[in-house]
Amino acid sequence: MLSMIDDDRLTREVIIETLIDVLMPLDYVHAFWEGGAAAFNRIDKWSDIDLYIVVDDKNIEETFLAVEKALKTLSPLEQKYEIPQLPWPDLFQAFYRLKHASEYLVIDLVIMKLKAQEKLLEPEIHGNAIFYFNKSNKIKPPPLNKEAMLAKLQKRLKRLKARFEMFNIFVQKEINRGNHLEAIDFYRGLTFASLVEALRIKYNPVHHNFKMHYVQYELPLEVIKRLEQFYFVKDEKDLQKKYPEATEWFHETMSEIDEKEIERLIELS
Repeated sequence: MLSMIDDDRLTREVIIETLIDVLMPLDYVHAFWEGGAAAFNRIDKWSDIDLYIVVDDKNIEETFLAVEKALKTLSPLEQKYEIPQLPWPDLFQAFYRLKHASEYLVIDLVIMKLKAQEKLLEPEIHGNAIFYFNKSNKIKPPPLNKEAMLAKLQKRLKRLKARFEMFNIFVQKEINRGNHLEAIDFYRGLTFASLVEALRIKYNPVHHNFKMHYVQYELPLEVIKRLEQFYFVKDEKDLQKKYPEATEWFHETMSEIDEKEIERLIELS
């Protein structure tokens, strides 16, 4: 086990190696892997560490304590932030910032029960997980359920269109009232967000719900440049100009989305 070390030695490799040493001997821990930037081969000096651990159903809290004890041998914990409820009931998440590590080297830790149906491992969605151990090869990345994904997207497109038609006018309503802060909030949260989702469905449907995450890697460069122009709003006059243009772009994108093309893109994933 490594003892307390200096800032310049506390790297992602040291953190991961320390956790492997602690977790592998524990009978109730079945697998340990890294996702996120590592799974997409995009690690840089600003990357955090996305770690996943599968344990026996009754050992969630015990595993968090084991991880925290191991981290404290490397550095004091500067901050811990727990997520109270994930969309999946058998997954539990906490973030850690270490005093002796880069402020960017945040540990994003998910611990999941062995029985969990969702393990966030489909390569088409989550990239190629880097397994540090997988005892008895119990945990296997499942293939993407392409039929279920297509059905989900068909349903999502209908809801996206209906939501936009119902609420997009709220931007203009608040502009008319002179409530510019509220108008820009609706613009970014509804008009722009809907446009981004429509574009993601058009170009990379398996990540349709990733919002702005990885967007710069997955949309064409000319689309990214145009999105940047629409996102950055100078003042109320600029908002009044960009809002109808973004609205028109959303409608154009939705009209260009073809179900057969979506199916083809899912098959290629």
